[in-house]
Order: sequence, then C-alpha cells, then structure tokens
Amino acid sequence: MSGAAGGQGDYVASFLREADRDRFFAALMLRQPEQKAVQALYAFAADVASIRDRAREPAAGEIRLQWWADALNGAGHGDVRQNPLAAAVLDAMERYGLPAGPLLRLIAARRFDLYHDPMPDVASFEGYAGETVSVLYQLAAMVLNGGAEVETGDAAGHLGVAQALAGHLRAFGYNASTGRIFLPMNIFAANGVTDGEILAGQESEGLFAALAQIGELAQEHVGKARAAIKALPRQLRPAFAPVAIVGRQATLAVQAQAPYAAGADLSDWRKIALMGWWAARA
Repeated sequence: MSGAAGGQGDYVASFLREADRDRFFAALMLRQPEQKAVQALYAFAADVASIRDRAREPAAGEIRLQWWADALNGAGHGDVRQNPLAAAVLDAMERYGLPAGPLLRLIAARRFDLYHDPMPDVASFEGYAGETVSVLYQLAAMVLNGGAEVETGDAAGHLGVAQALAGHLRAFGYNASTGRIFLPMNIFAANGVTDGEILAGQESEGLFAALAQIGELAQEHVGKARAAIKALPRQLRPAFAPVAIVGRQATLAVQAQAPYAAGADLSDWRKIALMGWWAARA
C-alpha cells in the first residue's frame, strides 16, 4: 500500500469511527482489503446522513447532496479526488465494480431529511430504510463476493429496516427537537398521538404504546433477517454482523420509557463482543 493510499484509509477509518461507531465496529469484522472498501461505503453514508445537521437550510443541503451525486457520476467540478472520502469511495467502486445507481438513490432518499414533513406510514419508512440502510448491506456483500453481484434482498432488506427503526427509536427525542419525525406517523395516529404532540415533547399512554409497537416491528424484521442471513453463502455473512446488536438496541430504546431523552445504548465493548462472536460463529 502506498503512503497516500494508507493515509486515505486512515482518514476514512477515523472519520467513520467518529461519525458512526456502530458501522465502524461492524467493518472491523471484515478482513482486508474488503474492510477498507466497506469502510469507505459506510463513511460515505455517514457523511450524507450528517448533511441535514450541517446545513442551515434545505438549499444548502441540496447543494451538498448534489456535490456527491456529481462526484459519483464523474461530473464533479475540480479534482473530486482531492477529497479523501470521495477518493476512497471511487476507489472502492472501481476495484469491485460497484454500481453508482444504489448510492445515487441513497443520496436522493436523503433529501427527505432536509425538510420537516413527517414520515407518513410504515411502507414509506421501509422504502426509505431500503434506500439508505439496506443498500449498504447489499453493496458490502457484493464486496465480500469479489465484486460479483449476489442476491441478498431479504437479508439486507429486513436488517436495514430493523436497524433504521432501532436508530430512530434512539434518536426520537433529538429528531423531535429539530422538528422532524422519522418514525411512521400512521402508528402514532392509530394510538391517538398527533405530530404536534410529538414536536412539543408531550408524553402520553398512546405515545408509549406506539413506540412499543415500533419496537415490536423492529424485532420482527430482526427475526426475518436472521433467517435470511442463514441462507446466504458463509463468506457473505460477516457483512451482516450488526444483526447481533440491533434487536437489543431497539429493546433498550423502548424499555427506557424516556422517549425524548438520549436513547439508551449498548457499550462499545459489548457491541464489539456481540458482533465478533456472531461473525466467528457465522
């Protein structure tokens, strides 16, 4: 590995460790050089996800999203590879023949984050999770398959939805404080909870019931993901190591009974241990 490539890899790993510790730990379950490529994909996703918090207004966020779209399409202005994260993503795409389409759809789906419309229903959430989370499992499996396309639809789909549900349960209060509702609004409405009550930080029996139902939905997807992962070729399974922690994270978030507080979570060492043990057995 050249010094430049090594420095780029160090930057990406450091960025991912700070931006998304769960995916940083998940990538540690993989061997090199696949680990490096998957870290680049995860870091790209983390950067795109953070745009909503870094942009002061939607227009600024749209510009940043368009920068990434242009970079992936090869239409970026200037030398895109001067950005070490963009360079790492492009290198991973070239090395493993990864298609740009799924990453472009991820960028498009993240436009939802820039505005304040609530997530309308479960179907919309599942579509959003598929474009922003499940796609990462699909591409990681492709990397582990040497760049050859592989069918991981059920495993990636269910795990992606479960992880998105668990993550947004944990971030429910923070998102509400910024005027956003990412969890399916139809579940809240069915329990008599309005978007105005959520954004005002009001607790109610209906709110707790809705969050419990969302937690149960996450567990259903975890169960389906586990079954689908077992059917995958053994060499692809390490890409799905987060299945070892997602269900526990959803349970902790619901059991905390503090929906607007920072979500309870597993310790870092526990996450590493659970994913490492799962990956070794898988």
